[in-house]
Amino acid sequence: MMEKYKQLFKSTRVQLCLSIILLFIFMALLADIIAPYDPIEIDLSKSCNPPSKDHLLGTDELGRDILSRIIYGSRLTITISFVATALGATAGIFFGVISGYFGGIVDTIIQRITEILLALPGFLLAIMFVAIMGSNLWTVIVSVSISMTPSFIRMVRGLALQVRELEYVLAAKQLGANSIKIMFRHVIPNISPTIIAQVTLNLGTSILFASGLGFLGIGVPPPAPEWGTMLGTGRAYIFYAPHLIIFPGLSVFLLVLSFNIIGDKLGEIIASK
Repeated sequence: MMEKYKQLFKSTRVQLCLSIILLFIFMALLADIIAPYDPIEIDLSKSCNPPSKDHLLGTDELGRDILSRIIYGSRLTITISFVATALGATAGIFFGVISGYFGGIVDTIIQRITEILLALPGFLLAIMFVAIMGSNLWTVIVSVSISMTPSFIRMVRGLALQVRELEYVLAAKQLGANSIKIMFRHVIPNISPTIIAQVTLNLGTSILFASGLGFLGIGVPPPAPEWGTMLGTGRAYIFYAPHLIIFPGLSVFLLVLSFNIIGDKLGEIIASK
């Protein structure tokens, strides 16, 4: 099994994607050191300046350095992505394993609630929860995580239904092992490879959701340098100063694509077992 996972790091595409992800993480961690300017400092005399020696990616409509805002924005974007995906996956695994393992009335209740949540596309679900809870960093994180939870529940439930019928799980039941112990020792470890692949894909999805909320003006509120918010405010200048949306959009594209390629490769490896 380890040999198959080593294939992941032998792929040139995966190596490139990992380099891109690590670059953005590096930017997020060292933003205070490497950013050339204050990301929220306004200088209207430099409004919408194109890329130059002083401002490598140009300035926005308020004269703020775009490179600095992208560097600091990586901190927000990666935080939202990782925390929201972790919360969504944790809740999805918890309810999915319980639903699939116990079945019966527990399964029915959880699945009916899941179906209600799945009736709306994930992004619309995120918009609905932001509208209810208000617009700030934590409501964006919670909204994105809630929008991801139903798909995790459905996937984990299907996997748990298969694993609970395996011989070693049935043997553990016959020996009187506690259900919680069986779920944590046998069920979850057995389905974890598929969950890891799905988590990787959802990291990219969470970035799209958070950026989409920012683009609509209901994400992390200004003046926070969030990529989606930068795209939303820059769209009014798309013909006059296209660099306002090109560079934030390229950042979103590269990070989402990197997570998706790695997730797809992980899925291929798992499917080839």
